[in-house]
Amino acid sequence: MDRDVLIRLLGLNLGIAAANIIVFSPRFLDVGIIRPGVGALEAAFGCAFLALSASGLAYGNYRLLSEPESAIPIGPKSTKEDYIEALSEYRDLETFEINIGILLDQIDRLQKKNKTIRDILLQIFSASEISYQKFDEVIAEVENIFFKNIRSIINKLNAFDEDDYIFIRKQRDTGAFSEEIMEEKFKVYNEYITFVKEATEDNEEILLKLDKLLLEISGLNCIESGELERMAGMIEIDKLIKQAKYYKN
Repeated sequence: MDRDVLIRLLGLNLGIAAANIIVFSPRFLDVGIIRPGVGALEAAFGCAFLALSASGLAYGNYRLLSEPESAIPIGPKSTKEDYIEALSEYRDLETFEINIGILLDQIDRLQKKNKTIRDILLQIFSASEISYQKFDEVIAEVENIFFKNIRSIINKLNAFDEDDYIFIRKQRDTGAFSEEIMEEKFKVYNEYITFVKEATEDNEEILLKLDKLLLEISGLNCIESGELERMAGMIEIDKLIKQAKYYKN
């Protein structure tokens, strides 16, 4: 449950409880309902206050608990954990269940591959050497492209109305809508589905390029100056970075 909702629930319930203490406690207003000597007006006020408190408690808790959670904001400074949490919020979307599972796995694999690549390079270079720093910048840029892709996917998932999509699918053979409307509806939703599928494949391609690079550097004991930039794996990744500005986000 969202932390903000929990805080508001706590505030509502404590507020109502405090109000009842003030009204009915002998130390404060000492309003009575059934005790001897209580006047009709006082008893009516007490009953009305209890009824309002109960209604406020029930309605307020219902509204807060049924209120849809806001989407987790994702931006350039978001962490890996932010992306995992944001993707997990959409796991109940049956249309994208498989894709979301793959994307979560891709995040884990990306982190492992990049750590392994950096560990291998630190056996060849020191962290202060320019060659290592250049390579580290390349890996960071690849991560940026990877997570920018996921950010675009999350935006699409947030915009996708699965309830409407399921409704339209059920109306496919009923004749409730014209073929033109049905065709346009499915065209829109298929664009969502295609985008998520292709973006997931793009990320898998990034992981493949890292695998090729990892294979290439894992058998090296040393790298001469300038050799790193000429490696086939690095050339492929460099092309990926240069093409990234043409990606649709």
